[in-house]
Amino acid sequence: MDGSITTIDALEACIGKAPAPVNLKVIDHLDEGALRWLAASPVMFAGFGDAPHIRITLGGGPPGFAGGDAHELRLPGAILDDPTLARPGMGFGSLFLLPGIGETLRVNGRVTKASEGELRVSVEECYGHCAKSLIRSDFWKASPVVDTPRDAAAFLSASRFMALATMDEHGRADLSPKGDPAGSMARLEEGRAWFAERPGNRRVDSFRNIIVQPRMTAALLIPGSTSVAYLSGRAWLTTDEVVRARFAVQDKTPVLVAGIDDPTLELRESPALVRARLWPVQARPEGLDPSKVFVAHLKLNSDKGLGAKMASALLSVPGVTGLLQKGLEKDYKTNLY
Repeated sequence: MDGSITTIDALEACIGKAPAPVNLKVIDHLDEGALRWLAASPVMFAGFGDAPHIRITLGGGPPGFAGGDAHELRLPGAILDDPTLARPGMGFGSLFLLPGIGETLRVNGRVTKASEGELRVSVEECYGHCAKSLIRSDFWKASPVVDTPRDAAAFLSASRFMALATMDEHGRADLSPKGDPAGSMARLEEGRAWFAERPGNRRVDSFRNIIVQPRMTAALLIPGSTSVAYLSGRAWLTTDEVVRARFAVQDKTPVLVAGIDDPTLELRESPALVRARLWPVQARPEGLDPSKVFVAHLKLNSDKGLGAKMASALLSVPGVTGLLQKGLEKDYKTNLY
């Protein structure tokens, strides 16, 4: 197909390079803000990678199931829908959500223990993700849904949120949130599955991973439902105009679409989502401001370069956090597609 993207250079030529501050938001441990986030989260998505295989499952329950310390994430195996996916040495990627909050927390690392009912992960990366995916999916505006499609393909077409799990050539796993209106999130056509890339921070770890290690898997949701469609296959990237046009929203066409060859698709009920009781939406956790958590991460970044020092100094100026939050809110309104 015309427009296939097979190199990192071609990917960056298509979407641009990630701005330097984007990489500064990544820290190598769980700070106080991240630990408070974990303690308030009722649901997570977890990816486990062992090259070339990558798998995904959900975890959920009353807030507080996730914990740990600065360098180790600890989870009870019972909160995962499929705890058998985890084995020591595997790459781990995760995504933690908070009720009513669009931003998400991503924690990546390596599984060090998966026995005696406990999962332990050595933390390598911790950072926040913007709210665009959950906003586009109306994730926190949903009400409980009972009557959802019972056919996996129909469920996928009606889905509005996706957690995409990929892995690089070294077995490091990554989980990325995606969101869109129903009919524009993902679709099955001509024996392939498809989904589009929307505006974000241009870090695009998942697409970098797909180029070097094409196996992927994803969990797709209809917010309000406790069912999950699991999609897996071999992914590739394209800028083909005809394919991109199928995913236009608000008269805006995505710059990039991912195709998945020989997809496998399975629809299952998620005990984790049942336990998490996400809908109707609970009150936002008190005392947790995502912008403050993420600004703290920028200040804690281990990069000692001049750019990092200047960014840290700027963020220490009174009032800057509020200005950054206003800038994000404007971006969420004007640059969703």
